[in-house]
Amino acid sequence: MNKILCSLVALALAGLSVSASAACPDFLNQEYRKLHSTAVESVCRDEAKAYLLVNTASHCGFTPQFKGLEQLYQRFKDQGLVVVGFASDDFKQENKDEAKAADICYINYGVTFTMLAPTHVRGDQANPTFKVLGAASSEPAWNFNKYLVSADGTRIQHFGSFVEPADKKLVAAISDELSQ
Repeated sequence: MNKILCSLVALALAGLSVSASAACPDFLNQEYRKLHSTAVESVCRDEAKAYLLVNTASHCGFTPQFKGLEQLYQRFKDQGLVVVGFASDDFKQENKDEAKAADICYINYGVTFTMLAPTHVRGDQANPTFKVLGAASSEPAWNFNKYLVSADGTRIQHFGSFVEPADKKLVAAISDELSQ
């Protein structure tokens, strides 16, 4: 036991890491404040085999997609899917009161995946994650764009607002990415 502890301490002192997050690409290795919280969390997860990153808004015609996103998360989380919702008011449909926005997500739709506080997802003010997503595929034209990203960040697939979470193309893409 002492040898293991000494080895871990030596690795830490050497600046090495045994965490998978060290392999996380810079655009995913970003910290954002969680919705209606002071806690800050990284998008990057050790358990991730794929990420589904979604720009969301609490007062949008697509807001009911939260239910389907939660179903996708529950279906695939044990296989390594990480779902992260990026609340945004870029299209003027996010609740100005984060507590009310959180209620819509967590109470009305039962969201258990990570939801982040409002941030920009398009244009010059886009957060670092969405700058890369937009450049690699296309910037969100509206709320509830879905970006399926490989754990190493080398594969990015974009699914627009009208692609429902249960859409066969999206589900197949998730399954394929998780089997890589």
